Amino acid sequence: MFDPKYISLILFIFTYLLFFILPSRRSIIAIIGSSIILFSGIMSPTEIFFAINWNVMGIFVGMLFLADIFIDSRCPAFLATYLIHKKMSTPVALLIICGLASFISAFVENVATVLIIAPICFELAKRLKIDPRELIIGVAISSNLQGTATLIGDPPSMILAGYAHLNFLDFFFHHGKPGIFFAIQIGAITSLTFLYWIFKKYKSEQEVDIEPIKSWIPTIFLVLLIFLLALASFFEETFFTSAGFICIVIAFIGLIWAKWSNNISIRDTIKELDWHTTFFLIGVFIMVGTLNKFGWTNDIAEFIYISVGSNKLVIYIALIIISIVLSGFIDNVPYLAAMLPITTVLAEKGGFNPTLLYFGLLIGASLGGNITPIGASANIVGTGLLKKEGYHVSFMQWIKISIPFTLIAVIPASIFVLFVWL
Repeated sequence: MFDPKYISLILFIFTYLLFFILPSRRSIIAIIGSSIILFSGIMSPTEIFFAINWNVMGIFVGMLFLADIFIDSRCPAFLATYLIHKKMSTPVALLIICGLASFISAFVENVATVLIIAPICFELAKRLKIDPRELIIGVAISSNLQGTATLIGDPPSMILAGYAHLNFLDFFFHHGKPGIFFAIQIGAITSLTFLYWIFKKYKSEQEVDIEPIKSWIPTIFLVLLIFLLALASFFEETFFTSAGFICIVIAFIGLIWAKWSNNISIRDTIKELDWHTTFFLIGVFIMVGTLNKFGWTNDIAEFIYISVGSNKLVIYIALIIISIVLSGFIDNVPYLAAMLPITTVLAEKGGFNPTLLYFGLLIGASLGGNITPIGASANIVGTGLLKKEGYHVSFMQWIKISIPFTLIAVIPASIFVLFVWL
């Protein structure tokens, strides 16, 4: 009889390899892996249920519904064209688009952000008569950057918040110290400067017409959501003040409004939800749950601790470097979910506050996903949209922009976190 502990590890490694080899089939792989865990008896149905972070799932699904309503309102297109409707240099116009994507992604999931901004990019590229590839790459990697800044920006942030019991305001100030939001803003300033250098070869000027807006109501819903999440942060977390519950309630209200005002089919909206990523996240929680159940997180942490030592500066730097490299080739969601328990054990063994490692892990995993076209979901969506428009992006074209961008963003952001939390 095989030891379930080793079966769980083999299944985990095999599943993650398939995530890398077949990124377009990752939801199916996650479902199959979770089914094997269930039907083999490695974990009971009760253990599987509690392995899933339902608060994170609520945030993710709620934000997907709100993003759809937000896109349909044409508010993002209005904001983008309003910012660049006056005659200005092309580099500045392109940088504003990337900056807008960066800003939106702090409050809307990264894939949704790319879907919001991409149509504006293609239209702008046509009017300016330029190749849209560098602009779409800039939008994708900028959204991955700022998605790290807040709790609702991207699944890795949601996963960290759920695991470490961080609330919305903790990303801004945690235990009286500046949070990861400010570190990311420093990285955003330095990386946008690099993008301007990329765009400065475009010399033409063009006046852009303002896109008419259909309704401000979805924007109000989004602002209300952010307000409620911040307000809930002042209370002890319960079911009714959890971020997931709030996101689901506001999304439900938004759907009812969309049905009433625009006669949008709720059934069709639910069908068009990103169920692939939803089931992928559920599967990842279950896979990581097997590692926690059989003590693999402690074993891996012990190995890293023995290899690196107890110096928290060394552990911090090593964790960021490993995260950047690995997240460039595997999805940062399963990587972060797997590494968080290991990071906690490392901090316990070293006898220091784990916040330093949490923020370092999030920076490395989220920004490291920028390096390759398959490192983050936003990258895959961006290249897919370009392909649909007839533009192929080679691996070299991507990393020519992504590697310098990532390093220029990660280094100052990591130094800031180190200075504050060491």
